[in-house]
Amino acid sequence: MVAGGYLTGVVLMRNLARRGVHVSCIDCIPTQPAFRTVYGKAYLCPNPDTHATEWVKFMIDLAGTLKGQPVLIPSADQFVTAIGEHASELAEHFIFCRSSAETQALLATKQRQYDIAGRHGLPVPRTAFVKSVEDLRRFSADARFPCLLKPTHFREWERVPKDHPLYGQKVAIADSPDELESKYQLASQASPQLVVQEVIEGPDTAKLVYLSCYASSGERIGSCMVHQLRTCPIYFGSASVVEPVTDAEADQLCDGFLRSIGYIGLCEIELKRDQRDGRVKMIEANPRYSVTADAAPYAGVDLGWLHYLDLIGQPVVPVLPSTRDFRHIFLLRDFATFRDYRRAGLLTWRELIHSYRRPRAFFDFDVRDWRVTASTVNTLARTLMAPWIRSIFPKR
Repeated sequence: MVAGGYLTGVVLMRNLARRGVHVSCIDCIPTQPAFRTVYGKAYLCPNPDTHATEWVKFMIDLAGTLKGQPVLIPSADQFVTAIGEHASELAEHFIFCRSSAETQALLATKQRQYDIAGRHGLPVPRTAFVKSVEDLRRFSADARFPCLLKPTHFREWERVPKDHPLYGQKVAIADSPDELESKYQLASQASPQLVVQEVIEGPDTAKLVYLSCYASSGERIGSCMVHQLRTCPIYFGSASVVEPVTDAEADQLCDGFLRSIGYIGLCEIELKRDQRDGRVKMIEANPRYSVTADAAPYAGVDLGWLHYLDLIGQPVVPVLPSTRDFRHIFLLRDFATFRDYRRAGLLTWRELIHSYRRPRAFFDFDVRDWRVTASTVNTLARTLMAPWIRSIFPKR
């Protein structure tokens, strides 16, 4: 049972289904791609953020209708939090990382993950959790700009009106204390409790992503590292194109951190080497199956499958990457961002074409899953056509 119906959940369903696992999914948003996928049935559940009691009852009732005791793997922070908060109630009905569920839930909040990382040896940029303008001003007094603001849960900025400047954004960037305060005033309309942080200086290509799975014994049974070629949006977004890379220092830092907190399960850690001091620092951690985790199977490390085997009690021999020559591409993100790279002088047409050369893998293009892929193609067409449409029919 995959908890989360976005494309991330769909690719996890796909990878497990290809291994012969009977998969299904839950989500509280009926328009999510999982409700159109060919890889398994999706169940519409109550929103665990707003209807926790109803969600727990739904999950227990659902488990009773399925054969055996389902394995539960989250692919969205919302369900990482819900599973962590209701682990004791779910434990009799589902197989999941019970011993690490609370730790995963803590890491799913920006407020706690930076504190945990800093205390366990994983470097982080100067960070503060602020609840008021006064807190923000105390941080700004000694801060090195530019700085950024981010919500403690990214979905907080999905709840603001669609015409709000921060709707759907991951971060807000400020180049001065006054601009930071102005951005805080905007963000506080959703929640006054925010994370403020100094920016890790350097290009997008300095961003690394550590992908891993830790067994119930605490042993690392799979891991690989990729670096980002492009992000959406440019500079401070999520990866749209990645390729494998080796970085022993980053690997050691991430592995040491996760072992020190007794972590079990799937985890993605996004990092960046700060060009000012040369140190690798954590951008954020995602204690679940993630978009970029879909790159790992193409490196020979099928993290979702390894995690499933461990959860059902099968012995797992640790797996290392078997190939380092491919690019993993999120088409929707990349089509939305490549023009910005072109305008910034960071991408030529030749470089763009070269980044799509074989061997390559697509996160959101799967011919067999035709309904989901049709939606991707439709969005891509509208993204490509939009500039020409605006040029022909300019707003008056």
